[in-house]
Amino acid sequence: MTYEFMTLKDKYNKKIIPELKERFNYKNNLECPKLVKAVINVGLGSGLKDTKYIESVEKNLMAITGQMPIKNKAKKSISGFKIREGMTVGMSVTIRNDRMYDFVNKLINIVLPRIRDFRGISSKSIDENGNLTIGIKEHIVFLEIEMENVEKLHGLEISISTTAKNREEGLELFKLLGFPFKK
Repeated sequence: MTYEFMTLKDKYNKKIIPELKERFNYKNNLECPKLVKAVINVGLGSGLKDTKYIESVEKNLMAITGQMPIKNKAKKSISGFKIREGMTVGMSVTIRNDRMYDFVNKLINIVLPRIRDFRGISSKSIDENGNLTIGIKEHIVFLEIEMENVEKLHGLEISISTTAKNREEGLELFKLLGFPFKK
């Protein structure tokens, strides 16, 4: 018995494109929807003034994605939330190409099964343009995070953009990639 190792990008090119062409009657490979980018966002929320917390979130995002996160600044002051213009209110990382495919593969096969009480992604998570957005409540489901060093849990949002023209194409692409959806 020989096992063939196939990356998610290879699986997309060799198996998913022919399947999409057959289902949607595409004449060309370039018509098939594909993944464009994955964006990982973290809102700082109650830890806005805690520099140690901000540094730990930055370190966690760097470990998860392998890239330095961008600090998102507040555009306006909001007195009700004690936010001043220019304060760091969140962080985000955009990943593309091979690194994105590796991240999505890790998300499907390792991270989602580790989420407590996970029963599948709702198909409502896909918008009318075929993009998927998932919210994760605890960042510790990623293997790169060491439990001993975690002081405060934070959630993150993962948005995966596609070139799909509508919701149905996006849903089919994500199902073929292996995302677990609720029945």
